[in-house]
Amino acid sequence: MNKKTFWILISLLVVIIGGLVYWNLSQRHELNEIVEQMAIEKEELQEEYEDLAIQFDGYQNMEIRNDSLQDLLSREQQRVQDLLEELRQTKASNARKIAELKKELATVRTVMKDYVRQIDSLNATNARLTVENQRVHKENQEVKTRNEHLTQQNTQLTETVTRASMLEITSCVVTTLNKNDHKTKMASHIRKLQFDFVIAKNITCTPGIKDLYARIMDPEGILLGEDENRVFPFENEEIAYSLTQQFEYSGDAYAGTCYCTLSEGYEIPKGFYTIDFFCDGNLIGSFPFQIKK
Repeated sequence: MNKKTFWILISLLVVIIGGLVYWNLSQRHELNEIVEQMAIEKEELQEEYEDLAIQFDGYQNMEIRNDSLQDLLSREQQRVQDLLEELRQTKASNARKIAELKKELATVRTVMKDYVRQIDSLNATNARLTVENQRVHKENQEVKTRNEHLTQQNTQLTETVTRASMLEITSCVVTTLNKNDHKTKMASHIRKLQFDFVIAKNITCTPGIKDLYARIMDPEGILLGEDENRVFPFENEEIAYSLTQQFEYSGDAYAGTCYCTLSEGYEIPKGFYTIDFFCDGNLIGSFPFQIKK
């Protein structure tokens, strides 16, 4: 090999080595850019997970009157925390894992949108029920006010024929029954309320078939078994009742029994109740009772 050929080969080798060095540096630069981009994506994804965790904390601090929805929120909240911790421990270069976690984030967001819709619907329902409860409570207060006014009138007119002819329930015994009509003291087992009452003798009252109405108020002042189609006249108004029963009155003392059956799935709350009896357009008896357990 002559010198000219040798130097030509050396020159080609230098060019090839230089090209390889340049290509390696170029590849390394591109790889570093990819790693930096993945680190940025990981950081952004972590911020999204942290924001989502904060949103879940906000909903958990709300008063959600639905145990099932509350449990679902708690599970999803824990899932977000677990995924966030998994993301923190994942290397920025692990593109496949970061893509999986990004997909999980999209799934959680979809689930959360559904929960938000349910919460909004529940809040709207609660607001409507609050307004309704206020209305019923106001109605109850109005009835109590009218009852107090009736009591005052009855005291002043004890010698009048009107007062003398009014029926009066002198006693009422409450018995709580389960679904098999057996006595029970457990509120969760109560399916029916039995009222054994006694109407006093009154020979001045017109005898015949009479309609007895009863209104049962729970501890929150809500009428049990309220139905807009079940009303009776009282003081020039139509008010709702819990139960009604016909009986024949002859003027002698009358002992009767009436029942209030609870709706399926309804658990009666514990506390103090009041049952008001009405007949012939008059309040003829009011009795408190308590459900303890």
